[in-house]
Amino acid sequence: MKTIALIGQPNVGKSSLFNLIVKQKVAIISDISGTTRDIRKKDINILEKKATLIDTGGISTSKKSKMSDSSNFEIFSQVSQKSIDMAINCDIVLFMVDGKKQLEENDKKLFFKLQKTNQDIVLVVNKIDNDKELENVWQFFKFGIDETNIFAISVAHNRGTKKLLSWLYDRLPLVMDEEFLNYENDTSLEHNTENISQSKTKENHLKVAIIGKVNVGKSSILNAITGVDRSVVSSIAGTTIDPVDETTTYKDKKITFVDTAGLRRRGKIDGIEKFALFRTNDMLAQANLCLIIIDASTAISDQDEKIAGLVDKFALGVIIVLNKWDEKLKSYEKLIDEVRLRFRFLYYAPIVAVSAKTGRNMDKLKGTLIEIYDNFYRRYATSKINETITKATRRHSLPSPAGNMLKIYFSTQYKIAPPTIAVVMNKPNMLHFSYKRYLINFLRYSLEFDGCPIHIIARGKKDNITTDETYKAIYETI
Repeated sequence: MKTIALIGQPNVGKSSLFNLIVKQKVAIISDISGTTRDIRKKDINILEKKATLIDTGGISTSKKSKMSDSSNFEIFSQVSQKSIDMAINCDIVLFMVDGKKQLEENDKKLFFKLQKTNQDIVLVVNKIDNDKELENVWQFFKFGIDETNIFAISVAHNRGTKKLLSWLYDRLPLVMDEEFLNYENDTSLEHNTENISQSKTKENHLKVAIIGKVNVGKSSILNAITGVDRSVVSSIAGTTIDPVDETTTYKDKKITFVDTAGLRRRGKIDGIEKFALFRTNDMLAQANLCLIIIDASTAISDQDEKIAGLVDKFALGVIIVLNKWDEKLKSYEKLIDEVRLRFRFLYYAPIVAVSAKTGRNMDKLKGTLIEIYDNFYRRYATSKINETITKATRRHSLPSPAGNMLKIYFSTQYKIAPPTIAVVMNKPNMLHFSYKRYLINFLRYSLEFDGCPIHIIARGKKDNITTDETYKAIYETI
C-alpha cells in the first residue's frame, strides 16, 4: 500500500485531518501546540482503494520553541527530525499550513526539500473557514506550485476536503487483498476451503500494552523490542502523549506493541497529559497482554503498585519487566523478592529483567510473551477441568458454611482470554471467595495458565453458565 504523510508546523490541524480521513477520533487533538509528538499510522480506505495514513508531530526549527508543558527544545527537535524522516520516505506528502497566518520562510525551505525527493506533494492550507478567507490563500502560491497542487480546506467545517480526497483517490492504486489473490491462484477448491475456514478461527495476533510510571523507559523498550526508532525518547517525564503502536512478527505471530503515556498521581497530571489517560484505558481494553515496566534503578513506589492494578481490572496476560537493569546495584534475588512482596496480587506473572539501552533479554521477553499468549487462549476439555477440580476438592474439602453441605456437580471452561471456569453446584452463592482462590491456585499449579488470570464463576444447575458476573478490579482506575 502507498503511504501518505501529514506534515507541517505544530497546531496547523494535522491530527484533525487525520481523524477526519480515518473516520475515528484516533489522534489526540487540542489547541495546545505540540500535542502530537509521536508518529501515528492507520490503514485507510478511500472508496475501494487502500493506503496507510501517517500523522506526524509538529515541525519547528526554532530553539526558542517550547512544548505545551514548557519542556525544552530536546523533545521538539526529536519530533521534528522524526517527522521529516518519515515524510521523505512516504509516497505522498500533504504539507499543511495555517491559512490564518502569514507565510513562513521555514515552511518554504522544507517544502522545496521534500519536492526534490520526487514525491507527490501538495500544499494543504487549513483553517479557511469561509469564502472571504480564500483571499489568504494567494500568498502560498510563492511555494512555486500551481492551483492543481494547492487545496484550501477547513477541517473544522469540513470545507474543501472532498476535493482533497478525490486527488488522493486518483493517486492510489487498486490493491487486491492477499487472501483473495491466494484464492484465485490456488487450483484446489478443497485446499482453499480449508484455508479460509482456518483463517477465521486462528488469529495469532498479540496486542501488547506497555504501561508504567512516567520516565521508566516504556518508549525505549518499544524501540528496542521492535528494532525500530518509533517513539520519541527523552529524559523529560511525560514525553509520550498519544499511544504509539508498532507491529512486528516473531515466530509466525503478529505482535502489535502499544506504548502508552506514563501514569502519574491525579494531583500531578498536567496539561495535555490528561488526554492521554483516556487513551491508555482504551488501549488496555483492546489489549490481550500487558508489560508492566518498572525502573529497576529506583525504589518501587506505591504508584507502581496501583498501575499494576490496571492489569487486574482489564484481566490481561502480564509480564513484569524490570528495565534499566544495567544500572541496578542490588542483587537479582533481593529485587525479585521485593517485587513479589509488592505485587502479591500478580503472583502468577513472570518477571523479566531487561535493559532497553543495551538490548539485553529482549528475545527472552518476546519468547515469554508468546508463551503467555498461548496460555491466555488455551482451552481445556471439560473432562480435564472436571478431573482437576475433583482432585482439588479431594485434597481440600468444600466448606460447610452454617452447616450447609456444598456439592459441585461438574465444571467446564466456557471462555478463553482470560480462561474462565464455570463451577456448577447446589448452592453457588455460598461458595466463599477464599475457596475460589484455592481452586484458582490448584488449576494454575496443575494446568498451563502461567502469566494470565483465571476466573471462576459459581453457577446453579438452572443458571445460564455463560452469563458472566461483573468482575471487580482490586484497584480503582488511576
